[in-house]
Amino acid sequence: MAFTTWLHAVAAFSLAGSISASPLDHDQQVLQMGALRNGAIDELKKAEIIPSIIDAFLPSLLVEATWSSSTDSKASALDGQPQAELGNTLRPKSLQDPPTVTLKLAGSSEDNRHGHDSAAVVSSSKSTTCALSMKTTYVLALTDPDAPSRNDPKWFEFCHWIATGLGAPSSPSHSSHLEEEPCVSSSITFSPTTSIDAATVWNGGHKLDDLIEYKPPSPPEKTGKHRYVFLVFVPANGTTEGLNLSKPGDRQRWGYDDKEVDDNGRVGVGKWARENGLVAVGANFIYAQNKKQ
Repeated sequence: MAFTTWLHAVAAFSLAGSISASPLDHDQQVLQMGALRNGAIDELKKAEIIPSIIDAFLPSLLVEATWSSSTDSKASALDGQPQAELGNTLRPKSLQDPPTVTLKLAGSSEDNRHGHDSAAVVSSSKSTTCALSMKTTYVLALTDPDAPSRNDPKWFEFCHWIATGLGAPSSPSHSSHLEEEPCVSSSITFSPTTSIDAATVWNGGHKLDDLIEYKPPSPPEKTGKHRYVFLVFVPANGTTEGLNLSKPGDRQRWGYDDKEVDDNGRVGVGKWARENGLVAVGANFIYAQNKKQ
């Protein structure tokens, strides 16, 4: 299923969910949204991201990653901004700066409150449950399982980025809304620290703080297409406290050695997330390759 088709459908269902509907209408929306989620899961399985990189999970969030086109001299105005679309191919030159990341609900809030996706729902208070919460710290990771190549992945996986962002706007003027409105209705957009300015922060923008600085995808010559996988995590215990995340000691193999493989023989983002008490709630990915093949 095309990413843009899925995105349009999510928007339509979110709008429908805000309108009073009969129980039958709601049930139909739940079934249709389930089909859309399954479409995303299918793409992750086709690309062997599930289960080789991350165990099977039910996405509660749609993850958009958009890069500035200013770093690619070959990009035209008609191309638009480079964006991850569940397996599209982008030029490495388009990926030089950290992307802006938007998290959107993959289902109605009513669906989440009734436990259809309880594993991915984030508790923001004793009385309120949100799929997108202002009190939650979201953890974004970008990993390459095909380093230095898919045929010779001896550096499986290569850590390109780890960043965190709080669901609440960065501005002090917005902090008072946390208790009154802990849930986010539709989406949160995070901007990299390098690109967000003071005015954006003051006006309610969300910033990403790097745990591991963004390293642009740079696939070596003659190594074919690499998968670059975005994963978004939240605390498994639903905590709204600050996270004390461990920092990988190296980008290659996420700092693990051969003796530290998990039960499935893997090292990488999945193992790191489990060790830090995180669960996956959303994913996206692109392909990129060196022009010399």
